[in-house]
Amino acid sequence: MGFRLPVIKRASKGAEIPPKGFLAVYVGDNMRRFLIPISYLNQPTFQDLLSQSEEEFGYSHPTGGLTIPCKEDVFLNVTSRLNGL
Repeated sequence: MGFRLPVIKRASKGAEIPPKGFLAVYVGDNMRRFLIPISYLNQPTFQDLLSQSEEEFGYSHPTGGLTIPCKEDVFLNVTSRLNGL
């Protein structure tokens, strides 16, 4: 019996609706779109990123989606650690 770990995905350019169980977020200076597992929202390290987003943008995000105001490499570092949980 196998199991699958959640993985972060770089969203393809044409994809508008995330697959079930994922959320689209925009990260970095270039506003790259990533798909993350919804389960990340409960993790304290990811909640820190969400707090930064709330402080900078409130509830009005310039992309119309969830924007996380950090460098892309910081985001990838946090999500890679969450991927191991």
